[in-house]
Amino acid sequence: MLNNFKYQNSILLNMPKNSVKQIEKDEKRILDELAKNANKSINDIAETCGFSRQKVWRVINNLEKNNTIWGYVAVVNQEKLNKKRYMMLMKRSNKPISKEVINHITSREIADKVKKMGVEFINSIYLNGKYDWMICFTANNIKDAKSVVELYFKLYPEIISEIELHEEMFTVQSCGINNPEIKKLKDFFKV
Repeated sequence: MLNNFKYQNSILLNMPKNSVKQIEKDEKRILDELAKNANKSINDIAETCGFSRQKVWRVINNLEKNNTIWGYVAVVNQEKLNKKRYMMLMKRSNKPISKEVINHITSREIADKVKKMGVEFINSIYLNGKYDWMICFTANNIKDAKSVVELYFKLYPEIISEIELHEEMFTVQSCGINNPEIKKLKDFFKV
């Protein structure tokens, strides 16, 4: 794998700048199509972009290998699965974080632990701003969501100074996809 990476880099380094820019431009076009609909066939992407099927397959394969594409997901209406979505915003204390805690966080063991509680993490994001971390997750109810908050305070009492829990009321857009039932949003603003 390392040799393949070195080989690809040596090819890019020896290419004229215009070729590297064109490759990046082509990759972006294909990524834009996948972002709109990850279920789109290679043939459809090729037709939309004006590329050969082989080129699209090769570009996607390279993007997966170099971790530009992490995976593929379906945008799901959690309400139809009898799940509610929550957002947890965490603020760090000023105390230094030990290597042990960092290893625990990066191991993602907590995701397995909360899954046993019927909770599934959707996003876990390190932030810059008023809060330091945001976790979006689904749970059966507010009681289960509050259990996640309690678990974090229990696991990381020294480094978490504050947690805010928010329940998602209505999803307007997710992963760049507009909610097909957007008109239901009006029900939240009846006058």
